[in-house]
Amino acid sequence: MKRAAAAGLKIDVLVDSEHWQNVSPAKAVVRRALKQASTRLSTKSAELAIVLTDDAAMRRLNRNWRRIDAPTNVLSFAPKNPGSQQPLDKPLGKHLGGHLGDIVLAYETIRREARRDGKQFDHHLAHLAVHGFLHLLGYDHANDAQARRMEDTERAILRDLAVPDPYRAPDSIAGHAGRRPAKRPGSDSGRDRARIAQNA
Repeated sequence: MKRAAAAGLKIDVLVDSEHWQNVSPAKAVVRRALKQASTRLSTKSAELAIVLTDDAAMRRLNRNWRRIDAPTNVLSFAPKNPGSQQPLDKPLGKHLGGHLGDIVLAYETIRREARRDGKQFDHHLAHLAVHGFLHLLGYDHANDAQARRMEDTERAILRDLAVPDPYRAPDSIAGHAGRRPAKRPGSDSGRDRARIAQNA
């Protein structure tokens, strides 16, 4: 049954920056991460778009949708659903189909963060794709309880992918094992909840 859930997730990956042209495995990394997330969460038939872009485009999106004039690593945009009263602190769990939304990833920020934190680029990319996916399902990190639920879900999915715990900083950076990085991924759960153009 879980295998059928992953097969039902249609993922379109759009490359919108030359920075991603030489990172051929990037498409495979995000597809694998999202299929694993879909399998673990038993997400039913649905589709989403991944946009691999750069800091300049991400800065424009962040400024237009969140009023933050700076690039970020990942943004998630869910389609507007005026009839939905789904609270952000209550994840959707199983999704009944349709377009989940769009996840936008910025190459330079992801590369910079991976180097800063001593992470493999592919591992950080997989984490951010999963993080964005969870936002599309209604997960958030606006308070500690929400953050714990979201981070625990991310850890479980990433463990299945053999990706180390992204919230455990390396000893050389953190000073001791188990210390959490100061910042969570910069995704917005879609308080604006508007779908972006796929060629953003």
